[in-house]
Amino acid sequence: MPGNLSFDDLKSRVTDGSIDTVLACFVDMQGRLMGKRFHAVNFVETSFKETHCCNYLLATDLEMATPDGYASTSWQTGYGDYVMAPDLTTLRTVPWLEGTALVLCDVLDHHTHAPVPHDPRAILKKQVARLRDLGFDAKMATELEFFLFEKSLDEIRASGFRDLTPISGYNEDYNIFQTTKEEGVMRPIRNHLYAAGLPIENSKGEAEAGQEELNIRYAPALDCADHHSIAKHAIKEIAWQHGRAASFLPKWHHDRVGSSSHVHQSLWQGETPAFFDKDADLGMSELMKNYMAGLIAYAPDYTFFLAPYVNSYKRFAKGTFAPTKTVWSIDNRTAGFRLCGAETKGVRVECRIGGSDLNPYLAQAAMLAAGIKGIEDKMELSPPTRGDVYEDAKAADIPQTLRAATETLRKSAFLRKAFGDDVIDHYTRCAEWEQEEFDRVVTDWEIARGFERA
Repeated sequence: MPGNLSFDDLKSRVTDGSIDTVLACFVDMQGRLMGKRFHAVNFVETSFKETHCCNYLLATDLEMATPDGYASTSWQTGYGDYVMAPDLTTLRTVPWLEGTALVLCDVLDHHTHAPVPHDPRAILKKQVARLRDLGFDAKMATELEFFLFEKSLDEIRASGFRDLTPISGYNEDYNIFQTTKEEGVMRPIRNHLYAAGLPIENSKGEAEAGQEELNIRYAPALDCADHHSIAKHAIKEIAWQHGRAASFLPKWHHDRVGSSSHVHQSLWQGETPAFFDKDADLGMSELMKNYMAGLIAYAPDYTFFLAPYVNSYKRFAKGTFAPTKTVWSIDNRTAGFRLCGAETKGVRVECRIGGSDLNPYLAQAAMLAAGIKGIEDKMELSPPTRGDVYEDAKAADIPQTLRAATETLRKSAFLRKAFGDDVIDHYTRCAEWEQEEFDRVVTDWEIARGFERA
């Protein structure tokens, strides 16, 4: 689903004064919206064609540092510009901000106007195009899990991120009474996002105190990633407006369940579900089996794109619904990949590995590339795993640390062919930098454990 505002409509609303600000944004490596706030008159007269940003924005980290080791940009090359080219099909109103519209941009080389290869949106577009060349389109849906906390972001930051108190006091999984107490935040999230043109389905309490889930209807792969990024941004802003903090950190406390971002996916030919074969076991077409075989076989290669930080791997724990194995099962939430909608036209595969901190463009692109590889090589799908997958000693593990995932990414011949050596080298450096930054820090755990007793 594109945005809910045409360019002509925008111009009319700028003229009548109901819109005075346009957010021109792109999605960075960390999945955040970056960009500029335009006076709306300037945007509709001039800047709808292009604007510019510093090229360090696709070679930085959560702290906006300027790490060395990137080939694309550096202090030596002077940190030049990229072009931000607004994709006017993504124009939409931003109902939670007064008089504001938003447009997503593609990132282009300043000199050639070619797509920047490591731009997350460009990476996903490339895989969507490869799939289309095979005669298919992908439909996807992501589940956004996050925690709401009693205090505001400013209060929590001032306290040093200690003594965090969730908005509720107990596990609220599907609990209507508890989530009624949280409607002051969740209702505007649903309604504002729906008014912004996102096909919101529902929200629900998740399996921990203060944990929420927002579900958005399936859509073409690129639209799905756009929806995810806008929704994640909006959730933080709307919670902030209401004096609460929303966090997508996958594991904020070792005794609490983590937050995921499950990704549902299927392939289509027009309105025909290519994954469905009414005469096949479980309704799974041969194409679906090939796709899933690639998805599973190459999961270790692309785990970094599902779990991009040190904290991401703290979520993978037995008995928490966070998977640790690269196997599939039939409607079984202990497996890394779950078959949903068996024997129906809605048959699909859900990847349960990704955390709430993933960048949807990178995660979806990596999974599409793996599925395409499975189709091209006609890979054979192994039988489903049954029972408690956590206890299955024969099932292969996903990488258990960022360090391990960095190595599988670096050595992935499949991803290097699908994404390009320059892209994989770029994101390998991104992973290395995260590990280097963590390794140099002395943590509270080390001090409490060894200050007196070491």
